[in-house]
Amino acid sequence: MAGNHLKQAHLQTDVTVLPPDDVLFGCTPVMRSIRQQLEKVCGANIPILIQGSGGSGKELLARWIHRRSTRNEGPFIKLNFAAIPGSLIESELFGYEAGAFTGANSARIGRVEMAQGGTLFLDQITDLDPSFQAKLLQLLQDGRFMRLGGQEERRVETRIVCASTQRLDEAVRAGRFRQDLYYRVNVFEVDLPPLSARKEDIPAIANYLLNQLSIRFQREASVLEASKMRHLQSRDWPGNIREMENWLSRYVLLGEEELLQEAPGRKHAHSLPPVEATEGSIPLKRIARQARRAMSRELILKALQANRWNRRKAAKDLKISYRTLLYEIREVGLPSKRLAKQAGQSPQNQSSSSPAAEQKSGDSSELKPITPGINA
Repeated sequence: MAGNHLKQAHLQTDVTVLPPDDVLFGCTPVMRSIRQQLEKVCGANIPILIQGSGGSGKELLARWIHRRSTRNEGPFIKLNFAAIPGSLIESELFGYEAGAFTGANSARIGRVEMAQGGTLFLDQITDLDPSFQAKLLQLLQDGRFMRLGGQEERRVETRIVCASTQRLDEAVRAGRFRQDLYYRVNVFEVDLPPLSARKEDIPAIANYLLNQLSIRFQREASVLEASKMRHLQSRDWPGNIREMENWLSRYVLLGEEELLQEAPGRKHAHSLPPVEATEGSIPLKRIARQARRAMSRELILKALQANRWNRRKAAKDLKISYRTLLYEIREVGLPSKRLAKQAGQSPQNQSSSSPAAEQKSGDSSELKPITPGINA
């Protein structure tokens, strides 16, 4: 069973489409310097640490490093520590043997073995539980580990690339990250600048994203005029490339030019209130949920407005089922009665089809968040 898992792992070819180098790195001096340095170290099997704010492109840079390394024929395996409960980290990273715990009926390999001969990308490394950091240190020191519940020490050869939105040196000073592990993962450090520090690169990035989004959504988007491009360059983009991609996605989907004409200093109609840190921490997961909810709300509103509040047509434009749209309307706080009132219609006249017919329509697809293009 474990052999089958391992065989399948090596079939996980990295098919992510990377943007051209002139788009990924741009023309700003800091990004050109990063590219020049990485071209020198990609061939050496040393750990690399990528730090930068959310949406600045850390994962795609890690994939770029992998494809230019001597292990580019091996798999690229990702593990996000922020997305996995601490109790599951060991089994996810190292795997487990049959009988290691209740329900472990057969052995399973972990991400480390999946990355044999390739690259292991450890995202949000600062979220790794301190009690588990010693085991990761051992892996980095001698390439050895044991599966959960196992007795046999195993060896693996893989490139380690770590990433974090938080400064790792600050986590060390705060006592949340081992200093010896910090020196192991930080053999070569890359500090990705925010989009606000590389505004000269925005035109190339925006044009690339528009082309990719047009293909993804099967919608032809008009070329951005010089005035609209200047508008994009005038914004601060605290969410970096991911935020700009979301704006461009709405532009492609809805064709609403006023989305790009909005004054840079004007607050968004559904922007989130500022969140103050509590005891030195910021609830990033809660903020992410609120941001996703706010964006979904506006997308749904715009689609309904564009279709004169016909929910069936709006669902078709959004490429989701009618039932899913009804669920999302409730989730984002847009009751159907309120929508009907805003449209000046009675609830009975919101759609030309009967409720019974509406319940039969649609498939089981879900409303998915817009996926990143060059902004991981």
